Amino acid sequence: MAIACNEHADGFQSANHERKSTLTHALDNPFWSSLASRHRDISIRSGKAARYPPDYAPFLGVADTAGVAEADLQALVGSGETVYLLGVAASLSDAWQLEIDQPLTQMIRTSPIDLDEGTDIIELGLAHREDAMALTALVYPHFFRSRTMELGRYFGIYRDGRLAAMIGERLGTDEFQEISAVCTHPDFTCQGLAQRLLGMLTNDNLRRGRTPFLHVSRQNTHAISLYERIGYTHRRNIDFWSLRRKSADA
Repeated sequence: MAIACNEHADGFQSANHERKSTLTHALDNPFWSSLASRHRDISIRSGKAARYPPDYAPFLGVADTAGVAEADLQALVGSGETVYLLGVAASLSDAWQLEIDQPLTQMIRTSPIDLDEGTDIIELGLAHREDAMALTALVYPHFFRSRTMELGRYFGIYRDGRLAAMIGERLGTDEFQEISAVCTHPDFTCQGLAQRLLGMLTNDNLRRGRTPFLHVSRQNTHAISLYERIGYTHRRNIDFWSLRRKSADA
């Protein structure tokens, strides 16, 4: 419905701009944003810090760089354990080891993709979990855990009884959805499977009113080229840290 009054229209545009700025800021601290909203019910929290249960993901988020008490992190991270932070890291004592794990590129898509999705994409469930675990262990190691698939929806394409390619949803808020675990078995590369899956899930989230985004290593130029070809654009560079709580006898 059109707004006839310019004063009201300007007020609406100002409020809408402020809302978009707030929502975009959520992507600067993705772990915390997701743990404080979409995944709040499964988060383990202490003060201004929260983490995923280890069987979901080894990720921890903090509200900001300065306001997190070290006691809160001690309540969440066991002695000798390593967790990962994205975008925002805490300032800690030498009882912790914080290192850049890898620099990432955060990419985003705000409009639908004109792409033939095909008819062989299926939603993956518990019956497909072992296949998904095997594929991610082969080409997407480290961060995919036994219950990661419960963080969102996952989809795949089978060829000759094998999971040839898959994709899924991981971090998210009401407004944004991270697309993750985009991977293809080495026996089925160069067939456009990942591109079809990415197009399908991108368009589906846009229809649901959620803006899709993803993270990719800045060294993975092949994946970045794929995402750029399908219309994803660079939003920002974002640091990915490993954080280890030193053991008492270290």
